Formats: sequence, structure tokens, C-alpha cells
Amino acid sequence: MERKVNALGFVNVDKPSDMTSSAVVNRVKWLTGLPCGHMGTLDPLASGVLPVGVGNAMRLFDWFLDKEKEYVAEFVFGVTSDTLDTTGELMPCGGVPSEGAVAAALPRFVGEIDQVPPRYSAKNVNGRRGYDLARAGVSFELPPKRVKVYAFDLLGRSEEREDAFRFRIRCGGGTYIRSLARDLGAALGTGGVMSALRRTQSGCFLIGDAVPFALLNEENIEKYILPTENTLPFPELSFSENDRIFNGIPARTAVPDGKYKAFRGGAFYGIAEVKGGRAKIATKLC
Repeated sequence: MERKVNALGFVNVDKPSDMTSSAVVNRVKWLTGLPCGHMGTLDPLASGVLPVGVGNAMRLFDWFLDKEKEYVAEFVFGVTSDTLDTTGELMPCGGVPSEGAVAAALPRFVGEIDQVPPRYSAKNVNGRRGYDLARAGVSFELPPKRVKVYAFDLLGRSEEREDAFRFRIRCGGGTYIRSLARDLGAALGTGGVMSALRRTQSGCFLIGDAVPFALLNEENIEKYILPTENTLPFPELSFSENDRIFNGIPARTAVPDGKYKAFRGGAFYGIAEVKGGRAKIATKLC
């Protein structure tokens, strides 16, 4: 595909519900004419912040894996489903807890917890995705995973239905909100599934800055690409155009150990790591 834009970086897309994350990426890829990838899948049911890396910005994905995320979720109680949300086959299971009982149960899910991922997920099982195996009727188990939940707040009962409550959740990467619905329901002696989800933050990407998917087009896509260096929380470290660090030779520096945004002759180049007074390029992004 002929390249359509010159900018590299991230598009902070507000993904609509009832659309896959891959469909969003494919649209941005077509508009930019460059390789693209998303940073953290959102289920088709979910909406909200979906950062899409454009070009070499995809090399940054590993740097964002542990970033905090925030969601507003709705859980329905008194039912279970194979998918752990309302898109699956719903089966009655127990009753609807009181608002007080729900609030009292939340603290046990804050901190580092062990969580079993949903069977309908992108988890790899012997080379195949969990959702493919589940759809094929294959029996398998996923091991629990340690995740971090920083806050789990009850926002109140849903205005649309009596059996549902709304929550605000701040968590680390890899946390499944559908699994929280299942486990919270079990802790309350009933079933629980996710009925709605909106991601309001993913690291430095905020819902208030996100562009609605429907607004993206060939005329405006480039203005919505955030420069790669603007998404990194590291201080700057500048080198001359011909510094030997760009040939793989560590450069002496007096700055403290850590990660830095490396600039080459005033232009952003990538990420540098400093250890013991020596800097080297860790990731080239230009």
C-alpha cells in the first residue's frame, strides 16, 4: 500500500461497542498506509480508549504493558454465562445482592490478586487462542494469573435494570474485567457477568482526548497521530548527529541511571538506557 502519511506515533481512538479492536486497527492502517497495531485489546462489547500504534511506534508496546488502566463497568448479578458477559448464553444463578453487600465485598479484590482469565479470551493454549478452543467445544483450563487492582469503587445501581451495578476500576495490564464480574458474583454467593464496559484511560491515553472512530478519515488522520515522543514519560537526552552511540557504542554521560528519550541532532530517535554513566540505545523509533 502506498504510504499516505509521514507522521509516526499513536492514534487515541474511542472505539465504539459492537466492533472488534482489529477492525479499528485495520481502518487506521488503511487511512495511514502504514503497519498498525493496537495496545491492549478491547472486547467487541466494550468501548473507549484504544491506542493504535502507527509504524515504528508499535515497537513501544512492551514499554506500556504495565501501565495503569481505568474502566467504568456494569455487572449483572443472578446470572452466569460461558463468555462471562451478556453476549454469551445466560443462565440463572442465585439472586441479586444488596448495594451494601456489593460495596462490602469490593475490598477483597483490591491489591495483587490471582485471577483466572476467561475461556473466551486471546490467551494462548498450546498455540491456539482460548476463544477458538471454546467455540470449538474443546475442554481446557487456564491457570490463574497475578494481576493488580488499584481501586474498585461502586458507583451505584444501574438506572436501566434492577439486577445491575456500575463500578469504576483502576488496574494494571492483563486484568480481565469479565473475570472480576464472575469472581465478585461468586464472593456474593451468586452469579455475575459483565454487561457493559468503557475504558476511560490506558496509561497516558485519556478518554477526554480520544477521537471517535467514526470521525477518522483520510483528510484528518494525520492530525490525530500523537508524536511518539509525546507519549513517553522519560526525560530527554540529546546527542550530536554523529555520536558513536548511534553505531552501537555506549556514550559517556553524567545523568542518573534510567530511561531517556534520545534525540539525535535535535530530532527524536528512540529510547536510551543509562547505567553506570554509560548510555546506549534500547529502542530505535525514528
